[in-house]
Amino acid sequence: MITALKARLSQGYRTGNYPHEVPVLSERFRGLPRIDASKCTAECAACLDVCPVAAIEKSSGKTTLDMGKCIFCGECALTCPKKALEFTREHRMACHHRHHLEVDGTWNPADENEREAELHRLFGRSFRFRQVSAGGCNACEADTNVLGTIAYDLGRFGIQFVASPRHADGILVTGPVSKNMELALRKTYDAVPEPKVVIAVGACAISGGVFSGHQEVSGGVVDILPIDLFIPGCPPHPLTILDGLLRLLGKVR
Repeated sequence: MITALKARLSQGYRTGNYPHEVPVLSERFRGLPRIDASKCTAECAACLDVCPVAAIEKSSGKTTLDMGKCIFCGECALTCPKKALEFTREHRMACHHRHHLEVDGTWNPADENEREAELHRLFGRSFRFRQVSAGGCNACEADTNVLGTIAYDLGRFGIQFVASPRHADGILVTGPVSKNMELALRKTYDAVPEPKVVIAVGACAISGGVFSGHQEVSGGVVDILPIDLFIPGCPPHPLTILDGLLRLLGKVR
């Protein structure tokens, strides 16, 4: 026992100081996409051809990348001959509206805060949610679970996972919502008392991701439940998820 206590004391304080201090992210981290319209030409379609999920569109001379579909593989940025498209190291990508995930170089999702005052009043001191894995590959689920570790310590913000939807203030959904999970998702949502919040985490939950269009999935949560927060990524970094939750509840600006 003494040996264990000494080892713990030698480790020091391991919990990060977010949001007051942003930890150093890996060089391989791909954050908020950025499109430089001045470099992007209408006749070039290199990025459209390599995107595996059709997340990039060109219309009226404007290039748009849909983060709700994007799996952040980075092939578009590597292929672009003029480097008009890049993935920045900005981890703040969550937003309240589906169309705000469409990046065209003119809007930053991190600027959105229209619902924060209301939700902070309701859940600012304590927020509990039930996580629903609706047919996911377990990548988004794993990065969500990381928030409970000592490095992030989600509980210090008054936010916790709960086992029963009847004890929850909302649900956090991952996965494309397989046909076998659709009824379970609806029942879970119905069991949460009003007022309640729905959070879609990852490309699959937002649009179906790589499974979009398959007959055995519903193409995400959008057509099934009203969504209050979209957190893009495949999977989203734990820091992106944490930041989205804190901004949803008005705990950071």
